[in-house]
Amino acid sequence: GTPWAAWSPSRPRAQAPAVEPGTALGWTAYVGGLASAVSAVALALDVRGATFAALGVVLALLAGVAVLGTDARRVVSACGAVLAATGLVFAVAATAGFEDHWTALALLLVPAATAGLGSRAPRPVALAVEITGGAVGVLALGIAASRPAFLALALALSGVIAAATAVRPERRRFASWTAAVLFLLATWVRLAVWDVTTPEAYALPVTVPALAVGFLRRRRDPEASSWTAYGPGLAVTLLPSLLAAWTDPEWARPLALGVAALVVTLLGARFRLQALLVLGGAVLALDGLHELAPYVVQAVGALPRWLPPALAGLLLLAVGATYEQRLRDARRLRERLARMR
Repeated sequence: GTPWAAWSPSRPRAQAPAVEPGTALGWTAYVGGLASAVSAVALALDVRGATFAALGVVLALLAGVAVLGTDARRVVSACGAVLAATGLVFAVAATAGFEDHWTALALLLVPAATAGLGSRAPRPVALAVEITGGAVGVLALGIAASRPAFLALALALSGVIAAATAVRPERRRFASWTAAVLFLLATWVRLAVWDVTTPEAYALPVTVPALAVGFLRRRRDPEASSWTAYGPGLAVTLLPSLLAAWTDPEWARPLALGVAALVVTLLGARFRLQALLVLGGAVLALDGLHELAPYVVQAVGALPRWLPPALAGLLLLAVGATYEQRLRDARRLRERLARMR
């Protein structure tokens, strides 16, 4: 059984560690100092020189605590320093009489600086600083949204900042995807500014990199599915083009789409890639159906009324007579398709 000493009332019990008075006092003083700094900046906003002085002093003090401080106060001070720098940018822009879109571009200096500082700061501080800088970047994009041309430029510059951050191994995956999305959005906004309505112009900037990434992935891992490697890149171009072709009265787009779908289908059959064969074949069939439908309707209308039902009956008889053979052919086709990557 359990020894009596373990249950004895005279045995001293383990107590939870108490908060050190010095730590609590330090946090109290720190929070009070932050509140005083915020109130000082708020009171100084009425005077231009006082605004710059207050923001500059607060920035210097918070930066000093972020470098020399300890525990979570370093993180809080680093985020506060980023916000103080953002306030300084706003103050400079207001003093210089910048319009909103120029202010948005100036604000991108803050996430650019935090991206550079994040590579040298300790990990908790770096993450907090970069998140705060990213929030300032989102604010800059929101301000630039009123001028689409400047929004495209701001998105492109944000993509450059994200691409520079992607050089660091610990940020590579997230920053590289962020940069790709920002560059893509910048391209789309620029095309909209130029009044481009052709869907292929918006889809190709996605298709080409996606197919290149899929090709590299298949080279490293030949067992990878063609749906994950090539499916998204092909679908993002073929499907919008198919929708546009069905409403396009001209012949150029359906013809180009049919040729592209035929090439994709042949490549899928040649290299035994299921995604290419299925997507290319489906788009080719639907595109051909749309183009041939008017002629089929016209030809059916010119035939005697009894002939189409008679032909349909003969077709049903032929299918019924060879039903088992057709069923075996369908199963073999499904098995061959399932064996493709």
